[in-house]
Amino acid sequence: MGLLSEGNPLSWEKTKQLAEHVREHGIIQFINLYHKLKDRQGDVLKWGDEIEYMIVKFDDLNKKATLALRGQELLKTLNEKEAIHSESVKSVWNPEYASYMLEATPGKPYGGLLAHFNIVEANMRYRREEAQKQLNSNERLLTLTSFPRLGCGVFTTPPSYPTPGDGASRSLFIPDEVIYGGHPRFKTLTRNIRLRRGEKVAINLPVYRDDRTMSPFKDDLKALGDDGSSEEAAKPDHVYMDAMAFGMGCCCLQLTFQACNINEARTLYDQLTPLCPIMLALTAASPIHRGVLTDVDCRWSVISGAVDCRTREERGLEPLKNHRFVIPKSRYDSIDSYLSIQGDPYNDVPLVMDNNIYNKLRDANIDHLLAQHVAHLFIRDTVSLFSEKVNQAPTDSDHFENIQSTNWQTMRFKVPPPNSPIGWRVEFRPCEIQLTDFENAAFVVFVVLLTRVILSYKLNLLIPISKVDENMTKAQKRSAVREEVFWFRKDITSSGQQASDMPIEHQYGAMTINQIINGKEGVFPGLIPLINSYLSGMDVDTDTHCSIQQYLKLIQRRASGELLTTASWIRQFVRQHPAYKQDSLVNDEVTYDLLKTIDGIQNGSIPCPELIIPSLVSKTQESIPSAMEKVYCGEVNNCCDS
Repeated sequence: MGLLSEGNPLSWEKTKQLAEHVREHGIIQFINLYHKLKDRQGDVLKWGDEIEYMIVKFDDLNKKATLALRGQELLKTLNEKEAIHSESVKSVWNPEYASYMLEATPGKPYGGLLAHFNIVEANMRYRREEAQKQLNSNERLLTLTSFPRLGCGVFTTPPSYPTPGDGASRSLFIPDEVIYGGHPRFKTLTRNIRLRRGEKVAINLPVYRDDRTMSPFKDDLKALGDDGSSEEAAKPDHVYMDAMAFGMGCCCLQLTFQACNINEARTLYDQLTPLCPIMLALTAASPIHRGVLTDVDCRWSVISGAVDCRTREERGLEPLKNHRFVIPKSRYDSIDSYLSIQGDPYNDVPLVMDNNIYNKLRDANIDHLLAQHVAHLFIRDTVSLFSEKVNQAPTDSDHFENIQSTNWQTMRFKVPPPNSPIGWRVEFRPCEIQLTDFENAAFVVFVVLLTRVILSYKLNLLIPISKVDENMTKAQKRSAVREEVFWFRKDITSSGQQASDMPIEHQYGAMTINQIINGKEGVFPGLIPLINSYLSGMDVDTDTHCSIQQYLKLIQRRASGELLTTASWIRQFVRQHPAYKQDSLVNDEVTYDLLKTIDGIQNGSIPCPELIIPSLVSKTQESIPSAMEKVYCGEVNNCCDS
C-alpha cells in the first residue's frame, strides 16, 4: 500500500518542480533517522503478513462474474469496528489501489514463540469471514492474484466504462472508477506516472499459443478509441495492457519482520533476496490477463510495467537531454544491491545512483553499502505530493518515505518510524496470493521459519545479484517449478574463510526448485530438511508441530511437482473447460465457472487434490495457550529492559 499521507494532491507540474526539494529533504530526514536509531538494540522478533482480497459478484442467471466496486464502503464499516475495539482488534483493514480490493493484516504482530505459527491460519480465516459478513449473498471475497477479465468490456458492478481521452489513466480498457476513490493517492499516482513517462504505460505479455490461437494475435485497438499511441506500443502475439490497474489491481501476499538491530535487518535483507524468485515461482498464480491465457504464470512483469514512469531517455530509447540517468529497471522490480558486508562481493550489477546524494550520505558517516542503496532509490522522482506535506521538519520522515515507498522492490529495508517503538524491519514482497488460507499460512510459516534458520545456523544463501535477476525472469515462465533450473548457492552451511576463498563463480550452480526445497542427497541439504533439523531442537507443542508439518508438506509437494501451482491449475482448468475454444481467449462463462470453483475450494465445499491433498489439514487455533503467552511476555519484557 505504501505511504498514505493525508491532504490535497498537487498538480503534476507542481510536483515535478518540487522533486529536488523532496529528494534533498528526504535525505536530511534519513540521515537524522539513521544517526538517531543506528545503535538501537534488543528489539525482539515480531512479524506479520499482509493479504489482499478481491470482491467478486456472481450473476448466476447469466453466468457472469464481475468485480464489485465496494471497497470504500466496506472499509468504512470495518474501520469503525476497529475503532470501537482498538485494544483487542484481531484484524486491521486498509485501502488498496483498486476499488474492488481490500487489504488486511493481523490486529497485532506475531512474536517469537513457535506457538504463534499455529494462529496464522486461524487469523486469516477470521479476516476472510469478517469481511465476507459485510457482503451481499451473491458476493464473495476471493484471494485471487489477477481477475481473468480485468479490462474486458463491462467487468465491474456497477457497470463502468473507459474514457481513453480523459481521466487519470486514459486507458482503452480500464475505467477510472476501478481506482480506489477514498484516498487521493491512487488516482494521483496513476495520473503522475503517465505524465512523467510522457505516455501511457505499456505492458506486453506473450500470448499462450493454443491450437486455434489466431496468428498473428492482435487487438483491434482503433475500435476502442485508440489515437494511434496504443497501436504503436502494442506488440503482435502479445496481450497489450495500458494502465496501472492491470498491475496494482493484482493481489499478493507480503511479510514484514522486525530485526533485533540494523545489522540483523541487513543480513535478512540480503539472505532472503536469492529466495525471492524461488518463492515467486512456487506461488505462481496468474496466467490470465485481460481475458487471454498468457505464456507467463506470474504478475511480476505486469506490475513492473504498470508503474514504469521512466521517460524514453531513461529507458535508453533516446539520448539523455532532459534527464540525468539511463535507468535499467522500473521502480517496481527486483533489488539491485546487497546491504551487508558479507553481501558486498556479490554486488556485480553496475548500480545507477545519484552521486551527489551518495557523497552527502558518506560525509554524514553512513557506510558505503547503505549510502549507495539510498542513493540508488533516490534516482527516482516523487510521483505523488500533497500540499500540506511540502514543508516538513528534518525530524519527520514523509519526504524520505515518499521516495522509499514508491520503490516497490522484491525486498524493502524499512527504517524505524520517528518516535516509535517499532524497530528495523525487512519486507518480503514477491509472493502471489494463494486461493486458500491454508496455502497462504503455509508460505508465511515457511518463510518466517527460514529467517529463524538463517540466523540460527548462520546460513549463507548469497549469489551474484545478476544471477538473482536471471532467476526472476525464469520464475515467471510457464510451469517454472517443473521445467526451469535456477541459480542457487551450493554450500549454504559453511561460513568463514573457507567459504570466501572459493571463486564466486564456483559457489553456485543450477538447481531445480525440488532440489532447493527438498534437497538432493550428497549434493544439497534442502531448505525444508534444514527447517526440520532446527525444529528438532526446539520445544514445540503438539498442535503447532502438526500444523507446521502440514504446511511444510504442502510446499515440499509443490516443489517436487506432485502438486500444481495455482497458475498451472488455472491454466489446466481453462483448457479443459467445454466453453474454451483452444484460442487462448477466456470468456465470461469460463471465468464464471473458474471463480465459482475457486470459491468452492476456498470454503472447502469443492476438493482439489491437484492443489491441496485433502489429508493436509492443520490444527490451527485462534490463540496460544495462556501459560506460553505469559512466559513469552516475561521474556520479551526482560529483553526489552536490558
